[in-house]
Formats: sequence, C-alpha cells, structure tokens
Amino acid sequence: MAANLFLRKVTVDIVSPYGYVPTEFVTIIFLVLFGISTGKKLVHSTQLMFTWCPLALHSGQAIFFKTWWAFPTIVVAGLLELMGWSARLWSSLNPNLLAPYEMQLTCTILAPTPFVAGNFLILGRIINRLGTKYSRLPPRWYSIIFCSCDLISLLIQAIGGGTAATAVGNGNDPTNGGNIMLGGIVFQMATITVYVFCAFEFFIRYLTDTPLRGRDSSNEKTTQSSSDNGSTTSTTIEPEAHAKSDNIKQGLMNVKLKVITAALIFSTVCLFIRAVYRTIELSDGWSGKIIQTQVYFNVLDGTMIVLAMYTMNIAHPGFMLADNSQLASTPKFS
Repeated sequence: MAANLFLRKVTVDIVSPYGYVPTEFVTIIFLVLFGISTGKKLVHSTQLMFTWCPLALHSGQAIFFKTWWAFPTIVVAGLLELMGWSARLWSSLNPNLLAPYEMQLTCTILAPTPFVAGNFLILGRIINRLGTKYSRLPPRWYSIIFCSCDLISLLIQAIGGGTAATAVGNGNDPTNGGNIMLGGIVFQMATITVYVFCAFEFFIRYLTDTPLRGRDSSNEKTTQSSSDNGSTTSTTIEPEAHAKSDNIKQGLMNVKLKVITAALIFSTVCLFIRAVYRTIELSDGWSGKIIQTQVYFNVLDGTMIVLAMYTMNIAHPGFMLADNSQLASTPKFS
C-alpha cells in the first residue's frame, strides 16, 4: 500500500517518495545560500564535515539595527528553509526513507509564511514614513489584519503538513492533508492579493498626491486661542509643526525609501510566484507530474525564497527605514 502511494520507482534499484532522487549538490547549494542569509552551521553528512557559513546576515543585521521583529519573521523563515533543505540532502543520500521526506514536506511548506508577515510589517513602516493620509488602512492595522491572516494561513498549512506527513509515515493516503495545505496556501495567496491591492492604491495615491477623503489634515492650518488677563490671542500652527522633528523630511520619497520599496515589490513577486506554483503542484495531486519534477521545485520554490531573502539582506529595512539619528545610535565595531 505505502509503496504504491509514495515509494515511486525511480530506477530499477531505487524507489523514492519524491518520484525522483533530490540532487545532492543542488541541496548543498541551497543549504549554503540559506545558511549565509540566515546564519547557521551546516553538516555534510556524507563526509561528516562542518561547513561554517561566514556571516549570519539576517540575524546579525537584526541585532545591529535592532529590528527585533525580523527574528520571528525573516529569520524563522530562513531556519525552516534550512531544516527543509537539510532533509532533502538527507533524502539524496537515503532516497527510500520517509522521515526526511516528511520533514522537508512540512518545513518547505511553512517557511515562506513568516517571511510574508515580515513584508506586511515593512509596508506599514513605509506608509508611516510617506504619509498615512494616502493609505486606506492605518499602518498599525496592516500588521494586525494581514499578520493575523498570515498566522491563520500558517496554522492551516501546519495542520495540513502534519496530517500529510503522518499519513505518509503510516502508509496511508496523504491527499486529505494535501488538500488542507492547499487551502492554507490559497488563503495566503488571497491575503497577499489584497495586500498588493492596498499597497498599489497607496503608492498611486502618494505619487498623484490624492489623499483619501477626510484624511488630508496635514495640509490644513490650525488655530489655537488663548486668553490672558482678559485679552484673547490667536496662534496659527503651520502643518510642518505637526511633523516629527527627525532628520528626514516626512513624506519625502528619498533614495532609501525608493530602494526598500523596490525590494518589497520584488520579494512580494517572488513569494507570490512560489505560492502559485505550490497551489498548482498540490492541485495536480501527489502522483502528478509537477510534484515529481525536481527542477520545478528548485526554481519555483527554493530559488524564489532565496531571491526574496537576499533582497532583504541587500536592502535591509533596518538601514533603509532608519533616520540619521537612529543610524548614529547604532553600535560601531572597530
């Protein structure tokens, strides 16, 4: 029963739950890439050698710039990818084992979800800098609404991944678990789509200087009256007085904001491509051609997440969204 369901014959002598044997050097490449981006020690189990990734980029950047929100989002995503690709490396050495297949199934499904939450938080910070009057939602609500939806998606995918992995381990049909995972990914795609429309509207309104009705209060002058010894005086407060007295002009799309915006768009596109691929893959079924074709997974899943993670390494929000006073207060290492 189990052999018919997931131990598919690859060659005369080899059977594998993947329908192929994961290529060893490809899994090592992805392990090194995710390790450098996230920060991790890797084990090459064939030669019992340790490969030390020289720089814990996202972890180090999060500490350096004090962007603590990056740990439960981007860093967790990288760690899950490391676990998933470690399991695929294990499978490349022992293709008939079910345990590494179950591990990579769950980890690679869940990994991008925390990263998506990080993108939601970044958009909220960009909106806060450029002007909330152009946004349909207050920046805080982007975190509350979209991160809540992302958490729901994560829970659905975790339940589905656990159900499918348990079914595989017990020699049962994993289709029910796969359908649950599919539901979670579709929900995530819907969330990303709404988020993209909200972001698109915000940037269009910003570029055309078209605030939402009732929110264009930043350009209005306010008058305060005070009474002293029976005489009344009026003071007019210019709109600039409402802005924060920091080193960056509020509402100005400077070079850093342009870079982080472009990075956010690119990483979101990568995550959306991956979600579309996973949706089609699971819709095609466990014995379908898509799930049994390794190059699809390597390019449309692994590569998309690598690109998204390194994009945020290069255009790190801790640097791109920091004002001069924040940068001056970051620790300097000699």
